[in-house]
Amino acid sequence: MRKIYISLLLLTTSLTFAQRTISINTDHVVQTMDGFGGSDAWRIQFVGKNWPEQKRNAIADLLFSKEIDAQGNPKGIGLSIWRFNLGAGSTEQGENSKVSDEWRRSECFLNADGTYDFSKQEGQRWFLQAAKKRGVEKFLIFTNSPPVYMTNNGLAFSSQKNKLNLKDGAIPKFADFLVQSIQGLEKKEGIKFEYVSPLNEPQWEWMAGNNGTNSQEGTPATNQEIYEVTKALSDKLKANKMSTEIVVAEAAQINYLYENVNGENRDNQIDYFFGKTKTNISKLPNVKNVILGHSYFTTWPVDKQVLSRKLIAAEIKQKPGLKYWQSEYCILENPGEAEIPGGSGGERDLGMQTALFVARLIHNDIAVANAASWQWWTSLTRVDYKDGLIYLDDGKSNGGTEPNYVRNDGQFHDSKLLWALGNYSLFVRPGMLRVDVPNQDEAAAANDVMLTAYKDTANKKLIIVAVNCGKDNQKYKFNLLKGQLKNNELTPYITAENSNLKRSEIQKADNLEIPEKSIVTFVGELQF
Repeated sequence: MRKIYISLLLLTTSLTFAQRTISINTDHVVQTMDGFGGSDAWRIQFVGKNWPEQKRNAIADLLFSKEIDAQGNPKGIGLSIWRFNLGAGSTEQGENSKVSDEWRRSECFLNADGTYDFSKQEGQRWFLQAAKKRGVEKFLIFTNSPPVYMTNNGLAFSSQKNKLNLKDGAIPKFADFLVQSIQGLEKKEGIKFEYVSPLNEPQWEWMAGNNGTNSQEGTPATNQEIYEVTKALSDKLKANKMSTEIVVAEAAQINYLYENVNGENRDNQIDYFFGKTKTNISKLPNVKNVILGHSYFTTWPVDKQVLSRKLIAAEIKQKPGLKYWQSEYCILENPGEAEIPGGSGGERDLGMQTALFVARLIHNDIAVANAASWQWWTSLTRVDYKDGLIYLDDGKSNGGTEPNYVRNDGQFHDSKLLWALGNYSLFVRPGMLRVDVPNQDEAAAANDVMLTAYKDTANKKLIIVAVNCGKDNQKYKFNLLKGQLKNNELTPYITAENSNLKRSEIQKADNLEIPEKSIVTFVGELQF
């Protein structure tokens, strides 16, 4: 009996670690990548203004640095896109803003008398400079609401359903505000804004709750209103000879992009803005041929995650030249304890389980939905929730919402999620080409090993990102269909329970190991 048991054990072990062969077609380019990003909403306004400079710089290093230390390990995750939240003025209104959370209010460069004050948003501007100094390539400016001086109700959130919270005839003024804010910031900070996103999640109503308050700035908008804002902004950017490109539509869920959800003229946005319609914006000056969506509420269960991303890819494919960006995500779903600690977005988690949950999504957004960019929501968080890359606290608790909690100082903690995103953001730079990894079964791979590959033609590098959600180490042989790797070698950078994007020993491409529950980025030198 003992011999049989040992034989079975050896057989099981050999099956678990049986080598898999995966082909990588470096000649078949799937898409050009535009970069990975995060936003400065909302906590950075206080951290960037009040916290000790040493801590601010350490946080900025984690988010933006591309430096490698003496052991070959990265200092940070090298984000290539930074999203700047252009405020509507709820901060200046104070309690009268009816935005209940002071940390979610925001200053506005525009004053009530029509003048501009670019000394505002000081904390956010500090991080703009920190990003620039560390080599962030692209900057995006976005709004949640028009300035309170222009809104129907004088507030930074809405009082009407399915209607842009803007006074009649004020669209040109709103467009002018966006242009002047970009020009003023660029002049003061010496930073070029490549993109402007004028409206955010227009499918939600952003109205007051039963207590008469809202938790943040926001406005709904119909597709027609989005078109009118885009047209007016396009005209003003052209008139001012600016190169900043408009990006739309920051859909609250990705299905609003490709299907009729509720007949409120806030869905089917791919076809509305880039189809054979009178509202096609692709030929307008300063409009980027890209549509933006948020991955919220479409990630669980996994078969739904994969299917919805196949549907968006199919719709995008019908519009030649159109690209897709996943431009905002944090965990709002409730997938259960088996998937993430706490079973939902509530309760912060700095560990590997949440990192793998998000890494699977990043992979499917890129490999299945064909997203050319992937952007996280709040880069910093001070609450007990899974919405940050870096977590702030007082050293005594897991977060707080009291107005003065970590307002002027505190402790900060990196997360496995930060480093998991870094497996992509640090190595897959803007302009790199994603190449085909054929014959992957999306549904099966989602609970096993998922692979994407990227070619850096300028530096002759091959980047392969592997996400192993499984409970076993896996052995692989990577077979290049065109070209070869110098010395047949790949350098792995591993994020796992006991490592944060750590450089490991060089491996041969025909004898690789991907540890269980890990994200590994392999870097090699291409030869043709």
